[in-house]
Amino acid sequence: QVQLVESGGGLVQAGGSLRLSCAASGRIFSVNDMAWFRQAPGKQRELVAAITRGGSTNYADSVKGRFTISRDNTKNTVYLQMNSLKPDDIAVYYCNSGGGLYSGGYYPGRYWGQGTQVTVSS
Repeated sequence: QVQLVESGGGLVQAGGSLRLSCAASGRIFSVNDMAWFRQAPGKQRELVAAITRGGSTNYADSVKGRFTISRDNTKNTVYLQMNSLKPDDIAVYYCNSGGGLYSGGYYPGRYWGQGTQVTVSS
């Protein structure tokens, strides 16, 4: 089993920034590609960004140029730096592992964090 714990969500004004963190523990050797998803009220969960252990990345078009995914393999932690936040970014953000990044996106694995709320005031 892999446990994922997110942190860093909160309330920010439009145009502001937040950095989310996701710390993995447990069967770490099985954690390769990791990703951030988000789910807004009344909408399906969608991929935000994904990253391989080697640092290759994939982003949703809606966040390209504003969000940056990174990871520290020594700390088993993945980050999501979110800049120029908009009200459209309001959602619960989830960390995922156990899946795989491919040229067209990322297929989610079975490990999910509990989610962290991001709210942007206009």
